[in-house]
Amino acid sequence: MSTLDPFYPIFDSYAWIERLVPLGIKLVQLRVKDQGEAVLRQEIDRAKSFCSAHHCQLIVNDYWQLAIDLECDYVHLGQEDLDDADLTAIRKNHIKLGISTHDHSELQRALALQPDYIALGPVYETILKKMPFAPQGVDRVREWKSLVGEIPLIAIGGLKLERAAAVFEAGANVVSLVTDITLNPDPETQVRKWLEVTAQFREQTAALPIS
Repeated sequence: MSTLDPFYPIFDSYAWIERLVPLGIKLVQLRVKDQGEAVLRQEIDRAKSFCSAHHCQLIVNDYWQLAIDLECDYVHLGQEDLDDADLTAIRKNHIKLGISTHDHSELQRALALQPDYIALGPVYETILKKMPFAPQGVDRVREWKSLVGEIPLIAIGGLKLERAAAVFEAGANVVSLVTDITLNPDPETQVRKWLEVTAQFREQTAALPIS
């Protein structure tokens, strides 16, 4: 039975995965944008093989058809992605599903699809991309956890080391981040710090299976 590690970085290329996963990352998302299908296929395929060799769970963002073709075991979809995704095909191919949410209507939609995890964001202000949603705050994390129950809850957006404890204490099972690592002048050291900070939450996360 699989479990979600509490530390969940997101990278936009295989190069980042190859560089940082060997440090001990056990859960990672590959989110490649603005590339042709041949490049996407190569990136996902290489990431899948590399993560498998390092006992790391790979989650593919958006490209559910390639995830099916390459026999990946996890895909993450945003709300707009859900409009075009063939959810029946995803489930038929035994691919687990994570879904982004930002408000109550999106959460209701996600819950109806019985996902393997739900992400809430942005918890704090983020510089990654322009968001139509204001920062959710820790209280919203607490509310979301009460609504999703045993489904693992991922907190994302503006996460920093000093904010991790509050987010976990509010009910998040996993913290997900991008720029705190990729824009750091020393990504390797930052990853090691995150692994150390999240290690104390690994035991409680291990109790949350993803079927």
